Amino acid sequence: MANSAQARKRARQAVKQRAHNASLRSALRTAIKKIIKAVEAGDKTAAQSVFNENVSVIDRITDKKIIHKNKAARHKSRLSAAIKALA
Repeated sequence: MANSAQARKRARQAVKQRAHNASLRSALRTAIKKIIKAVEAGDKTAAQSVFNENVSVIDRITDKKIIHKNKAARHKSRLSAAIKALA
């Protein structure tokens, strides 16, 4: 257990920050799922518009260092390739 006032405060802050980060991570997963669902529906234009809307969500969460920039780039690349593969 924390022994100083500073350590107690940092422990409280860590709990709050962890909850906030978990919320952002959840939003990221939801954005990715929306794009995947649109791709699986098979409509290329709809999938592209959903992709364009949700790329900003991925970028925003990456800027806050919730996920690594390379992981974000990998997700965007794979989702974009899936959309391009639609006939």
